[in-house]
Amino acid sequence: MNRLLVPALLASAFLTTAADWPQWRGPNRDDISKETGLLKQWPEGGPKLAWMNKDVGLGYSGYAIAGGKLFTVGLRGDTELLIALDTKTGKELWATPVGPMLKNGWGDGPRATPTVDGDLVFAMSGTGTLLAARTADGKEAWKAAMRDFGGKTPGWGYCESVLVDDGKVICTPGGGQGTLLALDKVTGKKVWQADGWTDGAHYSSPIVATHNGTRQYIQLTSQHVAGVNAKDGKVLWKSEWPGKTAVIPTPIFKDGHVYITSGYGVGCKLVKVGADNAVSDVYVNQNMVNHHGGVILVGDKIYGHSDKGGWTCQDFKTGEVTWSSNSLKKGAIHCADGMFYCLEEGSGTVALIEVSAKGWSEKGRFKLTPQTEQRNPKGKVWTHPVVSDGKLYLRDQELLFCFDVKGK
Repeated sequence: MNRLLVPALLASAFLTTAADWPQWRGPNRDDISKETGLLKQWPEGGPKLAWMNKDVGLGYSGYAIAGGKLFTVGLRGDTELLIALDTKTGKELWATPVGPMLKNGWGDGPRATPTVDGDLVFAMSGTGTLLAARTADGKEAWKAAMRDFGGKTPGWGYCESVLVDDGKVICTPGGGQGTLLALDKVTGKKVWQADGWTDGAHYSSPIVATHNGTRQYIQLTSQHVAGVNAKDGKVLWKSEWPGKTAVIPTPIFKDGHVYITSGYGVGCKLVKVGADNAVSDVYVNQNMVNHHGGVILVGDKIYGHSDKGGWTCQDFKTGEVTWSSNSLKKGAIHCADGMFYCLEEGSGTVALIEVSAKGWSEKGRFKLTPQTEQRNPKGKVWTHPVVSDGKLYLRDQELLFCFDVKGK
């Protein structure tokens, strides 16, 4: 009889409250908030603006929220900075240099979201410098450069939001020395590097899962999705993936199955990881072609925007489309209290959608105003929405907005 397949419980690694959002896609890296009591319908014009900070720097970095502080990364001048704000007021508390500016034709500056673990916060610069800093005052604890571990900066820069688990920081330098790297959380010293897997870094972020009794880190590149042993970095399983140009969305693990999707016409697939770590494809199709807005698994359905069919509800087990809608154009998705917060990247329109396998059920929308005048003409509103402690956070380059979405 097969062992029970248990999804990872990341939340236990964080000394935070239930309302906090300490890393990319939240405590469990599933982009589902556990909050309740949020607005189920927005008034005309959208929810009330609590505050706006007009100087968090350029770039597309998301936000980690813990202990009354919001952490993000922004470009000021020629330096990317880890910036901490007070979540009540939006006032800046401190800013610490992470690394030099990433120059890119779609917009300069950072892409990655910081990760908070205890009294430390970790942030990756666009050129591959990883900073560990004190959450209290921003004082640098240590730094590490991906190039020192064989890494080469990918075309759009390092976009990975690092994973912290069991005293280790898991990151993806990519290259001949090993795709994945584990550093000691406190000292920054190398614990292991997965030399059995040598794909270059792309733009996805790793997740953690326990399967067949083994804790493992799962990451996606342009060539493979794979799982490595959390203890020593040895490759447990690997499945081919014909990624094109940029492979971005975070993998999803459930019940011994790993779901991945990419844009540029590639599509999606579900991989079954057997009891002996043998892998097989359950399905491979183009029913979900997600570029970089992310997908979310709620129950047995995948939700997100597909370049092929618009906003799509897809059956996780079969890969078939349940419904699709073009009520909003391409963008990012976030889930809280049974609702989706969908951000249209082109216009900055935000829509509140009921989570439903029956169809698109909209409960209000508004347009982000004002919008930056500094965004690269090729860039869009690409930072993903997040709800934490009754507040909806949105960012357009140097402008960071905080809206009150708590019900009365």
